[in-house]
Amino acid sequence: MSVSASPFLHTVPAAIVSTLRAAGCVFAEDEAELLIATARTPAELDDMVRRRADGLPLEHVLGWAEFRGLRVAVEPGVFVPRRRTEFLVERAVAAVAGHVASPVVVDLCCGSGAVGLALAAALDRAGLHPELHAADIDPAAVRCARRNAAAQGGRGRIYEGDLYDPLPAGLLGRVDVLVANVPYVPTEAIGTLPPEARDHEPLVALDGGVDGLDVLRRVTAAAPRWLAPGGSLLIETSEVQAAAAAAAFTASGLTTRVTTCDELNATVITGTRPPSERAQQGA
Repeated sequence: MSVSASPFLHTVPAAIVSTLRAAGCVFAEDEAELLIATARTPAELDDMVRRRADGLPLEHVLGWAEFRGLRVAVEPGVFVPRRRTEFLVERAVAAVAGHVASPVVVDLCCGSGAVGLALAAALDRAGLHPELHAADIDPAAVRCARRNAAAQGGRGRIYEGDLYDPLPAGLLGRVDVLVANVPYVPTEAIGTLPPEARDHEPLVALDGGVDGLDVLRRVTAAAPRWLAPGGSLLIETSEVQAAAAAAAFTASGLTTRVTTCDELNATVITGTRPPSERAQQGA
């Protein structure tokens, strides 16, 4: 995250750093600078420091997260986009760039809308003209995603509903790139997550079922109906789940590839619908 000028950003007060460090903030100095740069008054700064020390995610305190160069609004109760998920966007760009002039992009489990908006922005920079659609089951996430889409010039259409259910039928067989940052934490592991996630992010955005792959399997099973010939589905997962996740892709008839990024500790499964295959009908 970048730090902009603030009327009281001269030196980072040691008391703020000490308070944040005592609360377990590993990057206390960096967080202090961000809080100071964002606060409009000393009273607001005091409140922000208190909320962060109480365990509220930094992004919820600030009201925004930085994701692939975009400042994305993140409201309380909405999943915070992770830096590792930037690798999902990178792989999605690689999957579609140079193949389609005006790609149809769908972002499922969109949360704040960060992935779809960052992907659309990257495709714009590549000289393409993406048509963006996004959906989430959580009303708070949908409101946040619509706010972020409006901030990007009204980009895309955001739907509320379960996975593919709210998407217009006219997208069947037309989607060139489908990204889904699905929940993939096994249910029994939810309690081991950091308090910022466990206590302040929606369970529906974290809990992936017994093995963490319940939602991934639902997405992959229906994907061939929505993908255009040669279109790709990309989903983030963990390294330990990669083999089982890839098997679900393959079982759906997709040509499957697993890629990893050591720097971001990220794993992405890409499944491509065969170019010669006819579109399957039905939802």
